[in-house]
Amino acid sequence: MNFNTFLKSVSKIKNLELPGEASQIKMSPPYRLELMERNKMLMKTAKQAAVLALFYPDEHNETHLILILRKTYKGVHSAQVGFPGGKVEQKDSDLQMTALRETYEEVGVPMDAVSVFKRMTPMYIPPSNFTVHPFFGITQRTPKFIKQDEEVEGLIEVALSHFLDETTVITTSVPTSYQRNVEVPAFKLNDHIVWGATAMILNEVKDLLKKVL
Repeated sequence: MNFNTFLKSVSKIKNLELPGEASQIKMSPPYRLELMERNKMLMKTAKQAAVLALFYPDEHNETHLILILRKTYKGVHSAQVGFPGGKVEQKDSDLQMTALRETYEEVGVPMDAVSVFKRMTPMYIPPSNFTVHPFFGITQRTPKFIKQDEEVEGLIEVALSHFLDETTVITTSVPTSYQRNVEVPAFKLNDHIVWGATAMILNEVKDLLKKVL
């Protein structure tokens, strides 16, 4: 989709009600409800993080979304696809600043180049005991991405038309720390499998966009 067309339509989301958990749950792994029940007490003291769903024009003025492939490491989100973002630091004035700061650190998009249009529905992630606060943002400049080599393995530039294509929604088998292999709903974006919390947040973003595009 042409970015100018996208920009005219997407401004309407500021006044829309969020699809919320009803949207997120469509891409939820089958064991999530059990984990949420088991982690009720932990949720009250969960660590806080913020991420950014950032849309931008590419060099042909076509609308894209940036995702990242995380490095392989000893942790629950090793080698997974996610949004730029991370945990709250003391220097952050609020959660939105966390999302913007982390996006700058991880993919090199300056904080002052981003307009935040919407705060999305928070998402609790049982394996890491984080509550993640997603934000919907836009930069009107074509970014010169600079990935943070310590944490980011690769950058995934997803065309909006590809993201909105219903054929990208699949079911896949993934290994987890809870069960050896589980069938989960997922997105297949640029040949990357996106599942779990990222897929759930993406689905709310998608459902929100479908209301205005």
